[in-house]
Amino acid sequence: MDPTRETVMIRELARTSSSARRRPRRGLGLVAVAGALATVVGVAPAAARQAQADTLVIDRGMDINSLDPARAYCDTCQIFMTAVYETLVGLAPDNTTLVPRLATSWESNAAQTTFTFHLDPKATFADGKPVTSADVKFSWERLKGLAGSASYMVSTIQAIDASDPHTVVVTLTQPNSAFLAQTNGSYLGIVEQSVAAANGATADPTTDKAEPWFLAHSAGSGPFVLESYEPGNELRFRRNDAYWGTKPAFAEVVIKETPQAVTQRQQLEQGEADIAMQLSADVASGMAGPDVSVQKVPSYNFVYLALSPGAAGGEGLTPQVRQAIRLALDYHGLVDVTVGGAGRPQASPIPNGFAGTDGLAEPTQDVAKAKELLSAAGVTNLTLDATFPSLNVYGVDFSTAMQKVQADLQAVGITLKLNPVEISVWADKIGKDGIPVTMLYFAPDFTDSSQYVQYFGLTTGSQWQSWSKAPANTQEADQLSKAFAEPDPARRAAVYHQLATMMIDDQVIIPVVNPDLFLAARSDIQGMHYSVCCNLDLARLSRG
Repeated sequence: MDPTRETVMIRELARTSSSARRRPRRGLGLVAVAGALATVVGVAPAAARQAQADTLVIDRGMDINSLDPARAYCDTCQIFMTAVYETLVGLAPDNTTLVPRLATSWESNAAQTTFTFHLDPKATFADGKPVTSADVKFSWERLKGLAGSASYMVSTIQAIDASDPHTVVVTLTQPNSAFLAQTNGSYLGIVEQSVAAANGATADPTTDKAEPWFLAHSAGSGPFVLESYEPGNELRFRRNDAYWGTKPAFAEVVIKETPQAVTQRQQLEQGEADIAMQLSADVASGMAGPDVSVQKVPSYNFVYLALSPGAAGGEGLTPQVRQAIRLALDYHGLVDVTVGGAGRPQASPIPNGFAGTDGLAEPTQDVAKAKELLSAAGVTNLTLDATFPSLNVYGVDFSTAMQKVQADLQAVGITLKLNPVEISVWADKIGKDGIPVTMLYFAPDFTDSSQYVQYFGLTTGSQWQSWSKAPANTQEADQLSKAFAEPDPARRAAVYHQLATMMIDDQVIIPVVNPDLFLAARSDIQGMHYSVCCNLDLARLSRG
């Protein structure tokens, strides 16, 4: 990813998050509102219950940076995009199998430089107009042209042939075995060209004026349409009654801005919310009973420590020192302190369970070896700036995690000066001078391991090669090209295994915890799942 684009995205995310914290949320949940209306205006209790049954209420802290499909890039954005804008290729609940969505079938040439998709002739947008290859061409070219944070997923597209309205032929600049997985990513959802263009959408960032329109409207073919968005309050979906596929069970879905896990639990248990999406291990502990269901499942999300040898003040972060830092960390202690043991250590920036991670040795603490490395490097007392965003993500409180890291490193003679800041301040600092030691998080965009090499590897211009200001690693770039060119999944996994080892040896990105995910819902909600590409697929949910 282009670091400038990423920094802009993070700054905008921070702006909307800050706005969310300042705005008062509704004092009454939807259940209470429905009850009040029944009392005040005489709505029959049965009607109120039916209205409640037809509405799904989700509690989560929303991290929305945009609702423009070519600019959106956040966890909540994945839910929104999947519900409103369909991709050509879908993902089954097993998080592995690619299935038809807008395309009924697809194929590629042996070199994996040309991909052909056959669109379902029944597919229509919410206004009834057919989904055509021209809409696909417009959507993907706009995503690439606007150079948003998700644009790296279409960076290898050279040309799109839309001469047949039901056939899309994509030519790539290089072999790309990850392309089908990338087309499954929620950010590659298809927009209705005529509607978007009429409201200012272009593929040129200097002329595109559509983002404000997308905050209040949608132009997709999905099972839901955007009803309204109030930053800091709620995101509301309405069922697309003209949906060309199987219609969703709920007439309306409301995501309520509820960043506190304790509040999420309270509203779920009281019946004011149907789903709580961001419960930490301690908050989820003890939740049981006939009205609430809680499942703990492994996730692919992770929180990591990042070391930047080229940052201002990072001159002491030599390869030996970075290796010593890695060895000094108490990984199981970090899992215990941050998520109460509900997670696991992670060896490399490619998360547990992705291709290439089988057989990687779990990171282990070796204080004696860390001290030996520091002594050999002539380092006795090293003080480093550790500015980090003051966040609580996936149940991991960054301040708690960094205090544990600080204690671990103090034991080997390295002092961290902890400096928690707003994420906008963090983004400015890391984009300018860099930060020697920091902490951040990552969730998958799609199902292929290439994204982690593109983001965390030291390939020229990658996000962390730019932020860490470390020398580029041409071997990683060569191996990534090899992975893209390899059609066989097993052999491709072997290449990713080599890349994972290389990124471990870079000693720039050190994952500290891969937390479990708690799926918490009212017991009558069916279809709860965790999707790698899409977070939560609203169309799969129903009330039993």
